[in-house]
Amino acid sequence: MSDMIVFPMVNRVGRIRSTAEKMLAKPTDRAAASYRDQVTDAMIRQMDRAGIDEATQDEQLGAFWSAVQAEIIRLVYRSNQPGGGHVA
Repeated sequence: MSDMIVFPMVNRVGRIRSTAEKMLAKPTDRAAASYRDQVTDAMIRQMDRAGIDEATQDEQLGAFWSAVQAEIIRLVYRSNQPGGGHVA
């Protein structure tokens, strides 16, 4: 039986943006890795409670962290634009 994901992690845009911003604000790679572990653990607990199988959890986590990485790249690129990244 295939699990149905009512609201896939990759569609949680607010959570993705917030996580990316918090990752960028961490002072060291070690702090960012620790935060990533905390977020991952919380999401796994949430999906466990929802009865989502491990393979689907892995897929959801991979998609979420790929989206977070894309958002980090977008934020860094935007901040490096002339004019401080202000969008007209």
